[in-house]
Amino acid sequence: MQRQSIHFQPNQLSDAALAASRQMWLASLGAAVVTRDWVQNEAGTVLKTLVKEGTAVESRAIRFVGDRLEGSVERANTLWRRTRHTVETTVRAYADTAVTIVRETLPKALPKIDLPIIKRAEARAKRAATVKRARKVAKAAKTRTTKVAGKAKRAVKKAAAARA
Repeated sequence: MQRQSIHFQPNQLSDAALAASRQMWLASLGAAVVTRDWVQNEAGTVLKTLVKEGTAVESRAIRFVGDRLEGSVERANTLWRRTRHTVETTVRAYADTAVTIVRETLPKALPKIDLPIIKRAEARAKRAATVKRARKVAKAAKTRTTKVAGKAKRAVKKAAAARA
């Protein structure tokens, strides 16, 4: 097979490039004029229709995204509540287990530590018990006094009735 080579003359090549670029320029000018005429005469209704359709599609898209976002927020809140409940339950269970282990495994013979706050709480409880007992005694005494006074009144009335 024999190779064929194409030989161009430099002048022919530059003339062809110039002619092609000029044709592109003229075609684009023609397209601009045709487009301008179309927009002025026929495009008004088409553009209005396109804007109307675009508005409808946009509102549907926004509604769809909003619905999806709302669903995602609801799912996230549900997941958060479940996670919180699980964590709280687990922590309570571990705390209860730890307290049980400490109560069962620590020997009862450990030295008692007297903390000032515990002493104050015990003193308050002792005072409250004393006040409660004092109130109870006072109430009983009042009841007894009332009964004695009632008996005395009845005896006085009886004696007055016997004299008369």
